Amino acid sequence: MAAKDKDTLTDFGLFLAQRSVNKSQVSTKTGISKTRMTRLTTKRNSFLRASELYLVAMAIDVDPCDLLKFLYKDLKLKK
Repeated sequence: MAAKDKDTLTDFGLFLAQRSVNKSQVSTKTGISKTRMTRLTTKRNSFLRASELYLVAMAIDVDPCDLLKFLYKDLKLKK
């Protein structure tokens, strides 16, 4: 089961993969460690901090709001 979890991408990992983003380059540009990047992209129990989201968005030249909308597309207000 551990191998399956390791190969599963989080929504953040999927976002980066769809854009063919090099995590190592993002790590260098943002100061977020490679280990942290790997955890954020593969471990569902790792949570992206707002500051990390903003740094990554700047590093890959996307609007931070687009990344937020992608990651939290399932959130809805109560009626």
